[in-house]
Amino acid sequence: MSDYRAPIKDMRFVMDELAGFKELSSLPGLEEATPDLADAILDEAAKFAGEVIAPLNRVGDQQGCKLGADGVSTPAGWKEAYAQYREAGWNGITLPPEFGGQGLPDTLGIAAKEMLCSANMAFSLGPLLTTGAVEALLTCASDELKAMFLEKMVSGEWTGTMNLTEPQAGSDLALIRSRAEPQGDGTYRVFGQKIFITYGDHDMTDNIVHLVLARLPDAPAGVKGISMFLVPKFLVNADGSLGARNDAWCISLEHKLGIHASPTCVMAYGDKGEGAIGYLLGEANRGLEYMFIMMNEARLGVGLQGVAIGERAYQQALAYARDRKQGRDALTGEMLVSIDKHPDIRRMLMLMKSRVEAARALTYYTSGLLDRARHLADAEERKKALWLAEFMIPIVKGGGTEMGIEVTSLGIQIHGGMGFVEETGAAQHFRDARITTIYEGTTGIQANDLLFRKLMRDQGATAKLVFGEIYATVKTLTASGKPELAAIAQKLGIALKMWTDTTEWLAANAKTSLGGVLTAAVPYLSLAVVVCNGWMMAKAALAAAGYLDKGEGDLPFYRAKLASARFYADQMLPQAIAFAETVKAGDAAIAGLGDELFDA
Repeated sequence: MSDYRAPIKDMRFVMDELAGFKELSSLPGLEEATPDLADAILDEAAKFAGEVIAPLNRVGDQQGCKLGADGVSTPAGWKEAYAQYREAGWNGITLPPEFGGQGLPDTLGIAAKEMLCSANMAFSLGPLLTTGAVEALLTCASDELKAMFLEKMVSGEWTGTMNLTEPQAGSDLALIRSRAEPQGDGTYRVFGQKIFITYGDHDMTDNIVHLVLARLPDAPAGVKGISMFLVPKFLVNADGSLGARNDAWCISLEHKLGIHASPTCVMAYGDKGEGAIGYLLGEANRGLEYMFIMMNEARLGVGLQGVAIGERAYQQALAYARDRKQGRDALTGEMLVSIDKHPDIRRMLMLMKSRVEAARALTYYTSGLLDRARHLADAEERKKALWLAEFMIPIVKGGGTEMGIEVTSLGIQIHGGMGFVEETGAAQHFRDARITTIYEGTTGIQANDLLFRKLMRDQGATAKLVFGEIYATVKTLTASGKPELAAIAQKLGIALKMWTDTTEWLAANAKTSLGGVLTAAVPYLSLAVVVCNGWMMAKAALAAAGYLDKGEGDLPFYRAKLASARFYADQMLPQAIAFAETVKAGDAAIAGLGDELFDA
């Protein structure tokens, strides 16, 4: 397995040119986010990820986690690496200073998160869930609970989880059966079983803070009757020390296709006594609303996982292709050349490279919107940025994760037979990536979220804003007078028209042909992904062309950015036409047919 080297140059380019990092230090609360500080953090993050975390990736995959009498044990080196991670302050770089964080922009933090995930996806999941739990507590926890838990969660001394899924309640949370009984002293006794709980138990920290969805005795039926409770592994005394062990236990570990070193737990609450002691977060029956705060953070993070694992797979495939000698160069006739000289291998490598770059750009751009939603002075501008970010999150999550699977598969293909055996490590990237389109909401759920929650909630106003910005980019490309930019503009313009046309089609058919619209949801999401990623690549091309015109900076890098954008436009943007046709086909082929269709 090849070493991991963080692509700092591209990360910084995307941060500055597409996410607007240079502007963020002018916003209230982000004054410390100077370019020099960003450079220092990225350099240290790259060193930590490459030297400390990446070497544990293969170890974790081979050893996995184990459940014993004392709970879950992580692979060799895990505890020590996490201690270094926590002591260096990585967990809190974007979290609030009042609880011990550094308060730096998400636009910087997301680059550090990508490095951690590329180095070792299984390791990165614990911090990802903890950050999401912190965001939820900041939103809805009482001052007393914040004082009791947040500082140690921000530092990483304690980790956090999210407990939604039950054996009978996966995507349909209305079916949740876990219950919470009030005790009269402000606490609750929580009973129930949760499955697929990432880092539900481990040996890296002294305490774990579980956020658990459950129902109160008088709760209304369905999703309107779900509350959220904080249930710690160990109770916390008034002085902050750990008290008694709570009745919250991992009773089994899932045996998974990938991410072997991430403990995926079946959690039992209240099985051994009178119930697990928990604390109500926020108001009763608003738990799903609060959990979605955590979910948005997690979905952006999972989209980033697709980028990260795609980057790792690309680096390994490129290293292998440059080292492996096989066959004759079809263009020069040279014998026994490295396989990166073969046109189809070069095509696959460029597909990997350009798709990772495009998804990274959209993810960082969305992170920049979230920074603005938190820090802009004007309330209306904050709302605008938030709605744009929320519109993009299902596109980032759905698109980034599907890309991760496809790119890691290409990595195996480039390795040939050696990719199919575990020896090279290429197969692990594919196995690890496969979960990303499932957890934190499947691709189908992201598609429905985009279509029915994000597109429809403001009668398409946010979508029209996005369409307008993409159109402005097309005009700028066209007006540049540069043939390579005009070529990108032509492809992006066609793709945008496909997106706007299908959006109108869906709006027109939403009431009269709901089955067709639902069938079209994922192709519509795929169309949005292709166009938004193409838009980011087009903006990158404009920025790179500007530097080339001035003859400033790393000219080979900017030429490569321009080439990558052109390649994406040529190879990926034409897919928009096919996706548009698929959307408009809806369920015409199967409408009216019963279940016998599948048995014929």
